[in-house]
Order: sequence, then C-alpha cells, then structure tokens
Amino acid sequence: MGSDRKKRDIPGPLQKVLKADVFLTDRFCNWANCFLPLRSLRIHYKVLEVSCHGIPWLSGWIAFIWLANSPSLYQMQVNFFIGLLLDLIFVCFLKAYTRRRRPSANKSDMFATVGPDKFSFPSGHASRAVFIAAFFIFIYPVFFIFDLPLLAWSTSICISRVLLRRHHLLDVLGGVALGIFEALLINLLWVSQDFSVWVISYISDERLDGD
Repeated sequence: MGSDRKKRDIPGPLQKVLKADVFLTDRFCNWANCFLPLRSLRIHYKVLEVSCHGIPWLSGWIAFIWLANSPSLYQMQVNFFIGLLLDLIFVCFLKAYTRRRRPSANKSDMFATVGPDKFSFPSGHASRAVFIAAFFIFIYPVFFIFDLPLLAWSTSICISRVLLRRHHLLDVLGGVALGIFEALLINLLWVSQDFSVWVISYISDERLDGD
C-alpha cells in the first residue's frame, strides 16, 4: 500500500497544472453548456464517441481490406492499419503509466471500455481522430471535398470528449499531439507495396499477385 502511494506521488508544479486543468475544463463545459445544452446534444456526442472508437475502426478496416481486395489499395490499407495499431499501443501505454482519473462528472456509460480505458490521459478518441484526418488529408490525400468533413469530424470528436466530461482539456490536447506524432511516424515508416502484399497474403492465408 505504501509503495503504491509513493508511485502516485505527483510533483508540486504538476499538481498545480492538473488542478488548473480541472478548473479550466469545468469552466469551459459550463460556458459551452450555456449555448449547447448537454441533455439535447448528449446523444450526438455519444454517436461521435462510437464513430471514433478503436474496436469499430480496427474491425471495420479489416473487413474493408477483405471486401475491397484491390492491390492498388494494399499499401494504403496496411499503412493505415499499422497506424491504428500504434495508436492503440501508445494510448494504452500512456494511460497505464499516467493513470490519471477521468473527470468526476463523467458517467460510466462509455462504449466498450477495457483495461486502461478507465484512465483519462491521453484521449484515445482525440489521437485517433487526428491521426485519421491527417492520414487522409496529408499522407494519403483523398478527394479534396472530403477535407472539410474530416476536419469537422475530428474537431467535433475532440470537443465532444470534453463536453461529455470524458476528459480534461489537457487529455484532449495530449491526444491531439499524439495523433500528429503518429501521422508523422507513419509517413516516416511508410511500408512498401511488396511488404503490404505479404501482410495481406499472410492475414488472408492466400497467395496474392506479387507475393
């Protein structure tokens, strides 16, 4: 018990930062709710929560790879999937390490929470949303008419995490920074077409052209 308390000791300056973060988060939510009533918008925030959850994205992306089955997409699909996996690993590690509690006003009605998800820093939804938007706007640009919807969606995800009282402001800012880092890392480590074909061939247990 004593050793656990020592591990949780927080330096004085950091305590002040965290207290200020809690205060500013509360003030922001109270101010926003004067214009955006939480009760009427909570269902929309919850939809946004599910739309950026890791399980639907990982399972949905595997299904997309399987159903599309297009060699021209393999490299993009594999690199994006690696990014999703890295995001999951980074977020789980950071949450398990920091173990910051979620805001006291948070309700225990989150979609599919497991393990380190009970902790608050960083926001996995924010990191994932920013990574996805950065990937399809800058790394593998889609048609430009999708840029604004992607930016609007990722921004809405980040704001909704605070208004739902799932996270403090610093949790979301940390998630945004992590998402940008993940996008830069994937751009740096971009795997080749041959490796992508091998990965999909291994997953599907089939011999693909070029393998």
